[in-house]
Amino acid sequence: MTRPLASSTDPSRADSTTSAGDTSSPALRLIALLEHVARADKALTLTDIIGEVRQPKPTVYRMLQQLEQAGLLVKEPEGKRYAPGARLAKLAEDVLLNAQVRAARHAILQQLVDEIGETCNYTMPAGTEVVYLDRVETAWPLRFHLQPGSRVPLHCSASGKLFLAWMPPVQRNRLLGHLQYKGYTPNTITTRIRLEAELARVRAQGYALDNEEYLDGLVCVAVPVFDPRSRQKVRGSVAVQAPASRFPIERAASALPALQRTALAFAQSLSEPGPGHRERVAVPSKDAARPGAPSAAKRRAPARRKQT
Repeated sequence: MTRPLASSTDPSRADSTTSAGDTSSPALRLIALLEHVARADKALTLTDIIGEVRQPKPTVYRMLQQLEQAGLLVKEPEGKRYAPGARLAKLAEDVLLNAQVRAARHAILQQLVDEIGETCNYTMPAGTEVVYLDRVETAWPLRFHLQPGSRVPLHCSASGKLFLAWMPPVQRNRLLGHLQYKGYTPNTITTRIRLEAELARVRAQGYALDNEEYLDGLVCVAVPVFDPRSRQKVRGSVAVQAPASRFPIERAASALPALQRTALAFAQSLSEPGPGHRERVAVPSKDAARPGAPSAAKRRAPARRKQT
């Protein structure tokens, strides 16, 4: 259930004394309405929104029109429900890619890489794709280079399958009906029936695998980062990527404890919003390190030998 917005009489009356925590100015009411729609687990009708915001129907309708014209909200094809628009999604992505926002998150990922010994990343869904919000590369010379902001398809990535598995059924069914199911390797899942069976397994086991489905020779293991308010909603994914020759898919389970601890650290940081909060950085236990993973010094050794 989303939180109701503060009621108001007329959005045209500005209050120059407003604080960041109220909705007494037109601009803040528009932002609060955006937050309300963005938090919802489904697209909302005008009636849904009025029931929550407790403002007159003409006022809410006028606000929705403004946000739709700005590209921040979009109407679904039948024209009755509102959902976050492409411009709002891009704004959220830009904020999450911001260097200052990434600082604590990057430190958490760096600790995970030091433990597991392979490249790790943090992702979120973006339409029919997965976007990399942060990534820490391993020191091994053989690795696959992807930068923050890079995108990969949902249907053939471990993180993408996680997001699909935990989506509300209506949203997932609609998305599955629009995917292209392009084959990138012989292992890519290219039919909806097979993908739905895979998603059921992902939901049951709590993690997802990419067994050379997007790139030949690349395997990936991903776990969900749950919304701190609900374990039914996934906010992101923490994953490890590595060459299959060094990290065969059969050994994927060895990385799960460290991945799950890191996902919990991200979830805890999400539960502490506010300008003055500091994200908790969980120091992964070395007891769950991948068997055979080299120390940081040993991982750097091959690169140094190659340069001499």
